[in-house]
Amino acid sequence: MRAGDRAMMKWYGFGDLSPALLYEMLRFRQAIFVVEQSCAYPDLDGRDQRAHHLLLRADGELAGCLRLIPFADEARVAIGRVAVAAPLRRRGLARSLMAEALARCRRDYPDCVVTLTGQTYLAPFYETLGFAVTSAPYDDSQSHRRRMTITACRMST
Repeated sequence: MRAGDRAMMKWYGFGDLSPALLYEMLRFRQAIFVVEQSCAYPDLDGRDQRAHHLLLRADGELAGCLRLIPFADEARVAIGRVAVAAPLRRRGLARSLMAEALARCRRDYPDCVVTLTGQTYLAPFYETLGFAVTSAPYDDSQSHRRRMTITACRMST
């Protein structure tokens, strides 16, 4: 992580998010996924309530986030809403967020497959983390995406 010495990550359950922190996270995601990417989509999809939220702060400001959603009935965990503030991109922050998410998957969900749907242009990045593409490109809310999977035994330590 190269966002300065004052960068820290912390996990939150939905109930642990204060109203102010929840608002900050949702505003952050909206600024990136809806406004910056010009993609109107239903970010409030009803899954945040059962997700684990990883927030990354750099110098006191929200710099990145992602969510981890367990699907116990499917032996699957989904990583989603991976976002890093535009001025802080290309500094390894997304890789740090993903490394922490995969470490939590290894620890808390060792028998689960980990999935994500990533924008097509980001597939090579996720492949460097051990993910394999499992679908052809498809359109999702004006965004070209691919489904990707990694199994616990393939997650690097």
